[in-house]
Amino acid sequence: MALKSKLDSNDTSLAYAEESSIGVISAPTWYRLNPNSYNDFGGEITIVAPTPITNTRQRDKGVTTDLDASGGFNHNLSNTNLRDLMQGFMFADERTTTQVALTGAASGVYTLADTSALAVGDWVRITGFANAENNVGGRISALTLNTDITLSGVTPLDETIASTATLAGVRATAGDLDIDASGTLPVMTSTTVDFTALDIEAGSWVYIGGDAAGSVFANAENNGFKRVKSVDSATQITFDKSDSAMVTEASTTETIDLFYGSMLKNESTPANIVRRTYHLERILGAPDDASSDVQSEVIEGATPSEMVINIPQAALANVDMNFIGVDNSQYAAGNELQSSVQEFESTDIINTSSDFSRLKMAIYVAGSEAPSDLFAYITEATITINNNLSPNKAVATLGAFDITAGTFSVTAQVTAYFVETAAVAAVRNNSDVTFDFIMAKDNRGVVLDLPLVALGDGRLSVELDAPITLPLSMDAATASKLDSTNLDFTAAFTFFDYLPDVASA
Repeated sequence: MALKSKLDSNDTSLAYAEESSIGVISAPTWYRLNPNSYNDFGGEITIVAPTPITNTRQRDKGVTTDLDASGGFNHNLSNTNLRDLMQGFMFADERTTTQVALTGAASGVYTLADTSALAVGDWVRITGFANAENNVGGRISALTLNTDITLSGVTPLDETIASTATLAGVRATAGDLDIDASGTLPVMTSTTVDFTALDIEAGSWVYIGGDAAGSVFANAENNGFKRVKSVDSATQITFDKSDSAMVTEASTTETIDLFYGSMLKNESTPANIVRRTYHLERILGAPDDASSDVQSEVIEGATPSEMVINIPQAALANVDMNFIGVDNSQYAAGNELQSSVQEFESTDIINTSSDFSRLKMAIYVAGSEAPSDLFAYITEATITINNNLSPNKAVATLGAFDITAGTFSVTAQVTAYFVETAAVAAVRNNSDVTFDFIMAKDNRGVVLDLPLVALGDGRLSVELDAPITLPLSMDAATASKLDSTNLDFTAAFTFFDYLPDVASA
């Protein structure tokens, strides 16, 4: 056995586990991450050297007085890979749609013990099987009470394993869903679908329409992504964001598909604010050439500090996630903490050229679900979610004993192609502006919505032989000013577990 002369970055890996209390893990589940790069990962030691007044004019050896534990990484973004960690940065629990336990798959159907939450016509996403072919999205075409479900066009492989069906939408009966745009804002009405029984919340987004013939409204304006202002009753939903102004339409023979997703927002009710802390363990490889035992370093009490979503031009969407910890430890070969690591469901990375279904900034107009865009195209954007953390230090403690969270702030930077002076005027006038974007790929989707922002900067960039561009900064705020009941948040994600192909077009 001989020590290696060096270790390479390809010898490393990263995983995280949620803590039971700050700095403490108990029967942890470790999850794999696949970072592109690291940002100051580890512990920074502060040393103070005594400087006595002597005629030798020399200092004594310094002593360790403090440790700052922190770390971050850059990670490509897919529809699924960072969803769990995003809860930590939002200090909230994801409000998931209904999930039903499956017992396996046999004879071309999915087996389960309780079908009470499901119905024929529901759209679901199946996850958790070992065979990737069994992890699909689809519509329930048949159901045997408390026994099994059949997905249209899906024949799963036989497999006995605990897995999950997540509700993602519903197909209405013929002529059931209608749009009434005669009021201040458009509403969807139904006679048989109980909207209050669906997992649809005020401020979340839905997608109207499917791929099958007759599963969409005749008027294109009524299909696509819409934001829910409120679930008014079992028979009515009001919308306050749409690509186009919706129009009154009564469906006849159409069986309209309605898709919805889980919502993750910064919570305004203190009881709903949830702080998560983590162990971040970076494997550092085996130090010798005769053993597979690896060494590692860990950031303990890693509290989500700042998350930056990067949307560069003609590239991959990616996220910088940074944490502040209470301590940092190193583990010798064979003493690493993670015994087994779970992999998240593999989905393709989002690219910024073809996977954005919507990116819109507009001046808020009361009573209008589709105000005019302030620009048509952008060259780049970054959205920063910052919890403004500060470590708590104390005598007799090396490092920190806890972390204090400051003001939840969301800012953004966008560079847009200039067309009209309305965007510049919106800065000067301190207009109420709203901003959102939607990424859709492989029958899934993610929405980030900032319902109320204030614009800054706004100085046009005019250069020789180049288009005029407009750099804008955004400071997001609680949108309770616009709607104190339904928009009492600063930022919200909607995660669609299933979307039709047309949603990615």
